[in-house]
Amino acid sequence: MMTALMLFSISLMIPIAYSSGDIEAGKSKAILCSACHGQDGNSINPDWPSLAGQHEKYLTNALTAYKNGTRNNAVMGPLAMSLSEKDIENIAAFYNSLSMSKKDFDLTLAKKGEALYRGGNNKGVAACIACHGPTGKGNPGAGYPAIAGQHAQYTKLALIEYTNGNRQPIMNDMMQTIALRLSQEEMEALSEYIKAMGSN
Repeated sequence: MMTALMLFSISLMIPIAYSSGDIEAGKSKAILCSACHGQDGNSINPDWPSLAGQHEKYLTNALTAYKNGTRNNAVMGPLAMSLSEKDIENIAAFYNSLSMSKKDFDLTLAKKGEALYRGGNNKGVAACIACHGPTGKGNPGAGYPAIAGQHAQYTKLALIEYTNGNRQPIMNDMMQTIALRLSQEEMEALSEYIKAMGSN
């Protein structure tokens, strides 16, 4: 039984190819997206997420959720509704092909966040490393997103939105449960460490 569990755990860490999206077609279709997410997938506004290097499966699931209304956003909803299934695959392939830019960060605050990311807390928050990996690259096969290098401001806003119900989880309620057990100070520290991970 233990061997079976170990093999299953290892299998989750093996990258799985997800789609056959056309990168060039995605680049052309993503011109409108670049206004917020940057031409190279790196947003210049810390309130908006950088998408460079994100897993195709996660991006496809996110855009599909915006398209069918299971994830609500006044800007993303109408944009996603205009996309075909193939458009979504192509856009996801394009952003996945890009690289996240490095960002300046507060080392002291990031150190506090590292302890939380790798060890969780005493309020029942599991270590983030379990799903997002030791380097923040996520798990493409399981659909867990890459988060290393993401804007701290955006990450904190996302966590807050999980707590107030304004952000609907794509896969399950795990993130909402975790966010509800984080203090504002923990959110800030964790978000800063996630941003710092992109500089490694």
